[in-house]
Formats: sequence, structure tokens, C-alpha cells
Amino acid sequence: MGIPDKNNPFPLVGYDRLCFLKNMIKNPNISVGDYTYYDDFESVGNFEKNVKYHFDFVGDKLIIGKFCMIASGVTFIMNGANHLSEAISSYPFAIFGGDWKDAMAGKSYPSKGDTVIGNDVWIGYNATIMPGIQIGDGAIIASNATVTKNVEPYSIVGGNAATLIRKRFTASEIEALLQLKWWDWPIGKITRYASTLTGNRIQELLKSING
Repeated sequence: MGIPDKNNPFPLVGYDRLCFLKNMIKNPNISVGDYTYYDDFESVGNFEKNVKYHFDFVGDKLIIGKFCMIASGVTFIMNGANHLSEAISSYPFAIFGGDWKDAMAGKSYPSKGDTVIGNDVWIGYNATIMPGIQIGDGAIIASNATVTKNVEPYSIVGGNAATLIRKRFTASEIEALLQLKWWDWPIGKITRYASTLTGNRIQELLKSING
């Protein structure tokens, strides 16, 4: 059958609830890398529905890297959900217009910037990612986690609010993997090393790469 086609929306024959996600995205403020997949119990059309409060006038972006795995029920909360948490009242008077239309004059709603998901990130069932979060390469987000702080590369986090469970590898191994950036290799090279990438012998991989 050869190498899966990154431009095929449904790479599993006869199964339409898993998709290579970049082929399904319509919102220009969502960017998804090659081979990242989304699996949904009902319909892959739910992905963009689960990117909440993503208003055009806010302008924030959801950026997802390559080879990520996103489970059903994952929700991204974007900056359009933010209110004035430092003000006397957080009520959004101005959006209702009329005599309240100038209530936000000279002010702006808080924004935590773009939400950025690295490469080879696994986000488990029903996890929630809050606005402006950055998740490093190789991280794993446990099912039902609520991620309120940035996640370091190759970390496993879980809980509400999500905290570190453990690092996947040693500090030196993580550094080596981050320099390797296997997800940026040509797809033929990735295919050649796929059986090694699915093992845990990092030094063996580095040795074979470096000759």
C-alpha cells in the first residue's frame, strides 16, 4: 500500500471517524501539520466545533505541529473567552451596545496569545487546552486533563489543573530528540526508521542516524 498519503482526509480504508486533520480545516486561523490525525467517536467535523470562542476579531491562532494524535472530545478554549479579571466587574457591558457601547473605551480584553501544539504530541480523550498554552514536542496530555500552564517537551501531564506526572526520557535524551527533529525528515527517511521510532532505544537510533 505504500506510504500513507498526507493529503488523504481519511487514511484508514472504510473508516471516516479518523482523519488527517489538515485536510479538514476551514478556519484560516487554525494551522495543522502533516500526518496529524484526529479521531472522533461521532464525526471528525466536531474538531472545529470544539475550538471554542475562536472569534475572527480576536485574531488568535491555533497552531498544531506534525504527527500529533488528538482524541475525541479534546477542546481548545481560545482568547475570545476572556473577560476583565482585574477590573471591578468582569461583565462585558460593551458588547450589548446602546448606552453601554463605550464601556470598554481605552481598554482591551486580556489575551494570552496563540495556542501552539508541538510535534508528536498526544492529547488524550476529553482534555481541555486553555488559551495561549504552548505544548512542547513529544508531550503527552492525559485524558480529562485541563491544561492551564505550558507543557515542556516530552513531559506527561494530567489532572485539573494539569501537573507533571513524569518526563518520558532523561534530560540528555530529550535534548538529543529535540535536536533530531525526526518529524522534519523526508517521509521516506521516517518510513525507513519507523520501527526504530516505535521502540525506546534512543542511543541506537542516534547511532544509526550518525553512522
